[in-house]
Amino acid sequence: MTPSAGAGGGNGHGRYLLGNVAPEAMDRFTAFATLFDPSTFRHLDALGLAAGWRCWEVGAGGTSVVAHMAARVGPRGHVVATDIDLAWAANAAAPNVTIIEHDVAGEPPPGGPFDLVHARLVLVHVPERDVALANMVAALRPGGVLLVEDADPALQPRSCLEETGPEEVLANRLRRGFRHLLSERGVDLAYGRTLPHRLRAAGLEDVAADAAFPIRHPACIPLEVATIAMVRDQLVEREFATDEEIEQHLASVRSGRLDLTQPPMISAWGWCPGA
Repeated sequence: MTPSAGAGGGNGHGRYLLGNVAPEAMDRFTAFATLFDPSTFRHLDALGLAAGWRCWEVGAGGTSVVAHMAARVGPRGHVVATDIDLAWAANAAAPNVTIIEHDVAGEPPPGGPFDLVHARLVLVHVPERDVALANMVAALRPGGVLLVEDADPALQPRSCLEETGPEEVLANRLRRGFRHLLSERGVDLAYGRTLPHRLRAAGLEDVAADAAFPIRHPACIPLEVATIAMVRDQLVEREFATDEEIEQHLASVRSGRLDLTQPPMISAWGWCPGA
């Protein structure tokens, strides 16, 4: 998960708001894995991930997807996991996994061709996202498949879908501030919805998409706590909230009173022609 966003990338070059080396980064990775691994694994398996496949996990940002791929491809297959910051990689070692420090937008693909290329919460954070997408498509073998998953905070921008009281109003104000900080770092908050047409424009065939949309999932609580901790100083400095308001929000979050949600994660996939 990626720059960020997730579980996707790092802050090794200082470009990203949410970096792999922050103390709360692993809490975010764990929460994102809990929220979105079931959907990601379902897609990977439905796309045919199987023994002997060569896979590229772009902007890995954590170990869960890499481990799933490695188990599926077995000893005859191989997984290349890349990120611009490898702070997460100590626990990802496996005989059929190669971990490489790599910038998907600034460097050519790390080997290939690949049967499967996957990125989650990566492109939305990469300013040169068109170049990065082109590099991933170029790494596919004929008949290979690309699966890209990115959030769309502009499609559903709220932290709480209902503003039933001051706690929800404050939560949504902080989420607006967070979105503003992301935009300043070059994040395209409406990128997720564009994935189907971008994959078609890149020449992929049989493109399809769906979305996962967590609403009041238990993992939203540690994700919110970790995210606020990582951007707290900037929220206060930019006057989106005071320290006291942030403490009030964190108390509300930890109490479980808020129906916290996340933006929909849009998954799009398509096949390289020529098999």
